Amino acid sequence: MTLNNIANLKFTNKNNFFLIAGPCVVESEENVMEIAKRVIDITNRLEIPYIFKASFKKANRSRLDSYTGIGDEKGLEIIAKVKQQFNVPVLTDVHDEQDCELAASYGIDVLQIPAFLCRQTDLLVAAANTGKVVNIKKGQFLSPGAMKFAVDKVRQSGNQNIMLTERGSTFGYYDLIVDYRGIPEMQQNGVPVILDVTHSLQQPNTESGVTGGKPQLIETIAKAGIATGVDGIFIETHPNPALAKSDGANMLKLDLLEELLTKLVKIRKAIL
Repeated sequence: MTLNNIANLKFTNKNNFFLIAGPCVVESEENVMEIAKRVIDITNRLEIPYIFKASFKKANRSRLDSYTGIGDEKGLEIIAKVKQQFNVPVLTDVHDEQDCELAASYGIDVLQIPAFLCRQTDLLVAAANTGKVVNIKKGQFLSPGAMKFAVDKVRQSGNQNIMLTERGSTFGYYDLIVDYRGIPEMQQNGVPVILDVTHSLQQPNTESGVTGGKPQLIETIAKAGIATGVDGIFIETHPNPALAKSDGANMLKLDLLEELLTKLVKIRKAIL
């Protein structure tokens, strides 16, 4: 696939990396619109192709009392409003076959398969059958080479619009590590490969039931990804990560995004 397969994606002729960014999960319309507007302003200035992301629900949480969303339909309505108001493509996670059809009905452009679910055949086939772009996150437990089977499931279901996302590999019980050799290996599947910077810095499975993180390394991981030649960068961002209702421990503070992206654009230009 090419980025031209994604409707309303700007600056695809600039030979830049593309950006997937937004809050982890829909918290409120006000929060989502604030983040979307600020990221769009930044990416327009830097001529970076941009896809807004937010989960309409979080199905994979450690504890029963963890925040999961404001309701499926309400969450999707807010994400769809971003697309309508700002004329940008939008992405959200899907967790089962019914989610795929529901998200597609709201005009979501990219259906994202969470890393823990990347081997779920029925989910991959259902996402493929919507005709939407399918972004498959590499499982923390899989080798980069094994992702060819996930790609094949979508392709053999009649959908050629596929992206893969690296998000770190399990390293012990409480940490992840990025093996940058996997980026060119996954690109051999003929699909864009994205580096999920913020989730690669999670510290999962903590005994408190709340995921930790190392946001101070966001710039380090992102720079290395651009230097390695990733096609896209994935960053979760929030005006105040300490108050975010999900994954705040590894998010990038929104005020820091423009400076980071400016540095990444310079690296991209330097390696071309």
